[in-house]
Amino acid sequence: MKEKNIIYIGNKLANKTVTTIDTLSGLLIEEGYMVKSYSSCNNKIFRFVDMLLAIIKNKNWADLVLIDTYSTQNFYYAVFVAKLCRTFHIPYIPILHGGNLPNRLTKSPRLSKKLFKNAKINVAPSHYLLEAFKNSGFNNLAYIPNTIEIKKYPFLQREKIKAKLLWVRSFASIYNPVLALDIVEELLNQGFDASLCMVGPEKDGSLEKCKAIAQQKKLPVTFTGKVSKKEWIHLSKEYDIFINTTNFDNTPVSVIEAMALGLPVVSTNVGGLPFLITNNKTGILVPPNNAGVFVKAIKDLLANPKKAIQVSKNARLEVEKFDWEQVKQKWFKIL
Repeated sequence: MKEKNIIYIGNKLANKTVTTIDTLSGLLIEEGYMVKSYSSCNNKIFRFVDMLLAIIKNKNWADLVLIDTYSTQNFYYAVFVAKLCRTFHIPYIPILHGGNLPNRLTKSPRLSKKLFKNAKINVAPSHYLLEAFKNSGFNNLAYIPNTIEIKKYPFLQREKIKAKLLWVRSFASIYNPVLALDIVEELLNQGFDASLCMVGPEKDGSLEKCKAIAQQKKLPVTFTGKVSKKEWIHLSKEYDIFINTTNFDNTPVSVIEAMALGLPVVSTNVGGLPFLITNNKTGILVPPNNAGVFVKAIKDLLANPKKAIQVSKNARLEVEKFDWEQVKQKWFKIL
């Protein structure tokens, strides 16, 4: 048993997409760590207060605090939680998320320095963020990738590739879900029997916008809303190509999962994606916000099934490095 008491601070929201706080906290508990996770409050103000109270109430119990750290409003959660940790002399580890986090270093240099310089260590789940933080003068860094339990992701080799597209993400404008609709529309215009399934919860009104566009244009798009991990893994068997349309990103778990499941991935080449995917080897990378290049890449896979098969095999081998049995050793080392 690991004799460490850990507070994990992040957005533990049952009605949203499963995130690192859900998966990592459970895995650490299975390894024998004592973990208390905060916060599950839906209201942002209540959540913020709950996070701060968690540190105050557990200041004599906690050996360490993990803090999911993002680039947007949630950045300030991390700033104030870390300040409390320093006040009570509790070591803390920010876990870096979001492809736009390097911009936060430039936008908020003083707060960033306080938060990250005083951390025990900053965990970067991608080489993209690792390099960005190194270039900004931070040295207390460790690379620990996002993890999956590979045994839960059965590899399916798709011998015949059709234009059956799958998109899995929260519906937020930074992930550019409307582009997925443009892609399927263009494929239909070019005579392909294309369809699209979009999986994920509403975040900023983008889901309703996409539904309205799909209805107006009579596009063959299925919207599932939020589904469980088990449900979307089962659903993936019905589709042949995974598309990732984001404008900003780090190392999205949904892409790692798609690679594990045998879905050839066509993704924008933003943020950490080029560090995850080797173009034309473990997936296809294209410029952002351009339906035409996505369509061209999809047509190439349809015309070259042997390439699609090889890409999917290579991708599976690549993401086996993200299996918990390997990744956990990196966590043990810093915990």
